[in-house]
Amino acid sequence: MTWHVPEDELRAYARGELAAPALWSADAHLAACDRCRGALAGVGDPAALDAGWERLDAELDVPRPGLLEGLLVRFGVAGHTARLLAATPVLRRSWLGAVVAVLLLGVGAGHTVGGGEFPTPFLALAPLLPLAGVALSYGPALDPTYEMAVVAPLHGFRLLMIRTVAVLTVVLGLNLLASLALPAHGLRALAWLLPALALTATGLALTPRFGPVLAPSLVGGAWIALLVTADAVRAGGDVPPAPFTPAGQGVAAAVAVLAAGLLYLLRDRFDLLQGRAV
Repeated sequence: MTWHVPEDELRAYARGELAAPALWSADAHLAACDRCRGALAGVGDPAALDAGWERLDAELDVPRPGLLEGLLVRFGVAGHTARLLAATPVLRRSWLGAVVAVLLLGVGAGHTVGGGEFPTPFLALAPLLPLAGVALSYGPALDPTYEMAVVAPLHGFRLLMIRTVAVLTVVLGLNLLASLALPAHGLRALAWLLPALALTATGLALTPRFGPVLAPSLVGGAWIALLVTADAVRAGGDVPPAPFTPAGQGVAAAVAVLAAGLLYLLRDRFDLLQGRAV
């Protein structure tokens, strides 16, 4: 090799000031010349070199965003918020697969009853899925990313609402698809919607008092007890249980509104709940 990069060009290269086409020649030559690479190390700034390695290490250590996180960021969601949403346990494939399996069982049970009978098994299960999803998305006992959520620059209530909206969007969407698989029952297959909102809102409103595990458990148990009692007193299979009658739907709507109002009044207590968990 008869040509080497001049020292002044090496110094300019080290400072990032060498312009093309000399820059291109230097790049190509340094890749094959040990002597010039050694000379470059001697004229470079050690502090700048160390800082460059640190930036490279930091860039390599940054976790790559997944598909869901990338889509959320693309739609304008802040990076830290997108990461908290993507880390929500109930948005993972295992939980979604369980929800789909439960809904398939409910739809199968709905097809076993006659067209004139009410699809009670499906309507009993569907409201519990959003309640369980929201319960699993918040709290130290069930969320493996809870420590990250605690130190996130978000109000505790805002974090809860962000995850609740995400969970409800997914689970209610799956419930609606399952309802479409029961065309023989018409609009009666949608009678789960208001009870689902009422159960979810009530579970959230009771969380500051009873915690993120006990509160939804109590609400779910009360729902099952109500259904058992209503099924025992109804006249026959063609008569809907009380929660799915027009009066029962009105009560569910009223409970959902009242629970949402109570949840708003108790919004500051979710920060206290986080503090106790830490």
